[in-house]
Amino acid sequence: MITQQKSNSIGPFLVLTFIYFIVGFLTTVNGQCQGPLKMAFLDHAEGLKNTFTTLISFFFFLGYLLNSTLGGKWINTVGYKKTLLRAMSVMVGGLLMYFLSSWFAVNYENLALRIASDSIPYGFFIFLLGSYLMGTSAALLQVVINPYVAAYDLRNTQPVQRMNIVCAVNSFGTTIAPFFVTGVMFAGVAMENVRAGQLMIPFIAIAACVAVTALITARLHLPDIQGTRTEHGEKLERSIWSFRHLKLGVIAIFFYVGAEVSIGVNVNLHAMEMTGADGPSPALYATLYWGGLMVGRIISGLFNNISPRIQLTVTTIIATLLTLIAIFTNNLWVLVSVGLCHSVMWGCIFTLAIKGLKKYTSKASGVFMMGVFGGAVFPLLQGILADVMGSWQWTWMLIVVCELVMLYYALWGSRIKNAEYLES
Repeated sequence: MITQQKSNSIGPFLVLTFIYFIVGFLTTVNGQCQGPLKMAFLDHAEGLKNTFTTLISFFFFLGYLLNSTLGGKWINTVGYKKTLLRAMSVMVGGLLMYFLSSWFAVNYENLALRIASDSIPYGFFIFLLGSYLMGTSAALLQVVINPYVAAYDLRNTQPVQRMNIVCAVNSFGTTIAPFFVTGVMFAGVAMENVRAGQLMIPFIAIAACVAVTALITARLHLPDIQGTRTEHGEKLERSIWSFRHLKLGVIAIFFYVGAEVSIGVNVNLHAMEMTGADGPSPALYATLYWGGLMVGRIISGLFNNISPRIQLTVTTIIATLLTLIAIFTNNLWVLVSVGLCHSVMWGCIFTLAIKGLKKYTSKASGVFMMGVFGGAVFPLLQGILADVMGSWQWTWMLIVVCELVMLYYALWGSRIKNAEYLES
């Protein structure tokens, strides 16, 4: 626990909540760039246009798979604050890659790589590198913030409640991001007129804002949390994979993030397919979806007596039913309402997965974040299916599979056997 004089201070909690807002905002900015970049970079791609487009999300979440455990190692070596600052430095690097991709596309627009019958400009691959760095930074930041918030001794709150509060602020970032992309970055330009050069100023400005935030954070006091990480030179007696509820929690979060991100980044592509020029803005569907996550998390953050297992059970059942209705009626308004159910799932799965892990917590957080790679796999798989099937409608059955896996975790997978409890 935190030293007594700091145990009830709200300052560090607010700092990490704001940084979590940045993570949510930029995660969704990355995903919402799929539609505009499909026009700006992939105008000459035909056969695999949807597949290449969803590579943006794939590379973002590849950063989670490959680098999440690095965050746990850094926490055990240099502590929470220094790991936080390192992660923000990586985020600045990713934003600068976004800027470079646009600059390269403007100045070397004729340089392209031929893949099958498609011509892909090199600037697109620079953007994918930036997406990978952004995913890495988001993974590292969450490896710090998730266990810190869960263990932080804030008066009159429980872990799942604190997680839902910071996730609500994170969702506010994801809610405003779609309209930031369409209304600020591309200034309301019609989708077919989007150009890569419009990326330069917004991304260099965001990079400057993140750099300033990192400098301010470096000067703030963030108390370390004792009992959630190993001391210098200390060896862990057990493998982190020996905890069944953590292993299954990683699998559950893999399917959860796959479902969450697939709807968040691909619903606009489905909307572009359905509505044409006279329909509602594709960004509206994504905004309502992420807004549903925000509203649900705000509401759930007000309650501290409902167990995470019950919350996860009820919401996965409702989400499954809503998704099936959306598929059979081909109704995107019903599909985006699933966001209300998804709102509590992250906090529930995380708190159930790390329950009772004590000094294994920081390492478990890094392992847990590897499961976020589901956000790379499922949107890409859905994009491939959309190309093969010629429509997005039935690809949403992937979401049903994800919900059923999470329901299994809620009912059986999250239960801890007596042998898994650690000594005090």
